[in-house]
Amino acid sequence: MSTGNWAVLGDAERDQWRYVPHRTIGPLDFGMSREDAVATMAGQGFSAEEHNMGGWHSTGRTQWRVEFAKPQPAWSRPAVKCYFIEGAGLTCVLVDGRLGPQVTHEGIRLIGRLPSELFEDMESYADRHDVGLRSSPGGDLFVDGFEIELGAQRAGDAVVSWALFCNPGEIAGTSWDIAPAEVWRHW
Repeated sequence: MSTGNWAVLGDAERDQWRYVPHRTIGPLDFGMSREDAVATMAGQGFSAEEHNMGGWHSTGRTQWRVEFAKPQPAWSRPAVKCYFIEGAGLTCVLVDGRLGPQVTHEGIRLIGRLPSELFEDMESYADRHDVGLRSSPGGDLFVDGFEIELGAQRAGDAVVSWALFCNPGEIAGTSWDIAPAEVWRHW
């Protein structure tokens, strides 16, 4: 692991998670309670910090953010941020590009990668499996059916990929409807 302020974990230093759209990401199940997620992540060596974000839209439901981190140097940041809505449970999981687990879906490593290399892998997958590519409102490409939002964050003089995994369930139409605005400003 790099020890500078812009440390990026190598794949061998990261927890290895698998993603099943709308169902699971690593040890987490969409819809699970905040308490169950905290207990599950503690079993994986993560500490938790919970934040009440207030009401979700005008529904009166409370939204929570739980930040998960592994023991790191003092300058560390959360590796994973989970978002919960009262009555719906876990709705979104943001995996940090620098310190988060490596998440794999359909054989593609999604986290901590140069965005151009990740997009090449996605385009290649789409060609081989005759599925479409989509562009997010932020302009990032992803394979149709992957149900993720990708972004890039600074890592010194480079950038690496982060990803948002969501299950809007019956309470929202898309990830952009259910994810809090802070997600789109992840750096």
